[in-house]
Amino acid sequence: MPGSARPLWRTALAPRWSGLLLLALAIASVMTIMGVWQLGVYRSKTADATAQRAAAPPVALQSLFSIDEGLPSKAVGRRVTVDGTWGPAADQVLIADRLQDGRAGLWVVSPLKLSGTDAVMIVRGWVASPSDPAVTAPSGPVRLSGSVVASEAEDSSDDAAKGRVLSSLRIPTIVHLVSYRVYDAFVVQSAVDSGVVPSPAPAVVVPPPPPTDHAGLRNVAYAVQWWIFAAFTLWMWGRMVLDAHREPDEEDSSSGDRAGEAVESSGTVSA
Repeated sequence: MPGSARPLWRTALAPRWSGLLLLALAIASVMTIMGVWQLGVYRSKTADATAQRAAAPPVALQSLFSIDEGLPSKAVGRRVTVDGTWGPAADQVLIADRLQDGRAGLWVVSPLKLSGTDAVMIVRGWVASPSDPAVTAPSGPVRLSGSVVASEAEDSSDDAAKGRVLSSLRIPTIVHLVSYRVYDAFVVQSAVDSGVVPSPAPAVVVPPPPPTDHAGLRNVAYAVQWWIFAAFTLWMWGRMVLDAHREPDEEDSSSGDRAGEAVESSGTVSA
């Protein structure tokens, strides 16, 4: 029977190749597990780095970056202290569609003047409606602490023409509503350290979780390498089986060629 008639699966199920397949699967499994372990190490390092940044002692906002700079990623999530004087009540804005304990409401965002020309926008807290008495803007000097958060991605530039209730927390929108420079960041207030505390005051807002601090990226590369090695191991087994399956065809072809050469050389075929 010609070798080409033999199906590939019969070659693959031969004892030699079945045993080698089990070995290849075992090796690939170990490599896959090593890749998963390396990915777990990366996630652990990432979570630790992010938690350490958020748990670091508070520092003055101006020590992290200046008002002339964009918000650096290392500053997001950091706890800070801010000293200043509350800005004009007319410059206060509300951010709509904010949930607090399952209830929809708004965030109250007020400017805190750091100098005659500079300010930072403070998320003072949450209120249930724009008519809530806690919306009343504070005044006078204050020292407060809170966490740095970045602008949200959603564009709210069209909201500025409709009033001071905005759909998203964005510095690019607010800069067009005030006549002074503002930091490229918000501070979500957690406590008033000194100064007059408004009464009633907005409910304290839990700051959004800081972005992931991608520590240990080398472990991701190691994980990918292990998975590539596992795939290569199985590919090599398949390639070897395919080569073995083709060998009988080559042998039969060679035998036919030799028989033909013998007939041509003798000129006769014996019965």
